Amino acid sequence: MIALRSVLFNALFYLNLIGQMIVLTPVYFLLPRKKAYVIAKNWARSNHWLFEKIVGTTFEIEGLENIPKGGYIFAPKHQSFWDAYALLPWLDDPLYILKRELTWIPLFGWYIKKQRMIPVNRNARGKVMAAVMERTKAEMDTGRQLIIYPEGTRRPPGAPPEYKYGIARLYRDLQVPVVPVVMHPGLFWPRRKFIRQPGHFKVIILPAIQPGMDPDAFLAHLVEVMETASDRLLVETVEANPHLVLPPTAVQRLAELRARGA
Repeated sequence: MIALRSVLFNALFYLNLIGQMIVLTPVYFLLPRKKAYVIAKNWARSNHWLFEKIVGTTFEIEGLENIPKGGYIFAPKHQSFWDAYALLPWLDDPLYILKRELTWIPLFGWYIKKQRMIPVNRNARGKVMAAVMERTKAEMDTGRQLIIYPEGTRRPPGAPPEYKYGIARLYRDLQVPVVPVVMHPGLFWPRRKFIRQPGHFKVIILPAIQPGMDPDAFLAHLVEVMETASDRLLVETVEANPHLVLPPTAVQRLAELRARGA
């Protein structure tokens, strides 16, 4: 039954993406930029509805009161395609730094350009990266929220942390708060797999880290705060969903935590 529900969800998820993009594109380009973002946010909400009704997966968010006003860096754990879009409805005017190749995709690339996302050549250095930073700062000075995954790419639940130094540079140069976010959607929507598992999980928005710390001290603090909260949430999520088929990384991490009485 889970396999059947997964196939149905995946089919409807992509039909929903393509259908809304085609049907709503004229509306999207007629609206002012910020108002047009409501289309992407409503698409995210429709995916939450599909995930709940077809797969039986729900979530809740704790810590919304920790989101500051104005510009800040939003720094979530990244485990699944789910967390690439899921929290858009709760952010006022989010911004991504993304690989420039995404702007070449028909329709999708147009959406990216209208929302003034920051495309970057990942092999670029020097003046190009300085220009990217200058443009990012200009966007954030208008009160936008930069979404950055501190580990850079998707990591399976329970995997050893691999935080990149890039977020410390952004923290130093942009001088805005960083909002850490922990969650384990990868237990329900695993990366590189079509299976979707039913259940319930939490997204926890942690208190913002204010600007002004030394970049190295900031990164060490960020890792400690996020990994401590992530470990605690992993145990809680698995205990609340005993039916889950866990990835090896989660099994190993749970064994380590239980061995030390965490």
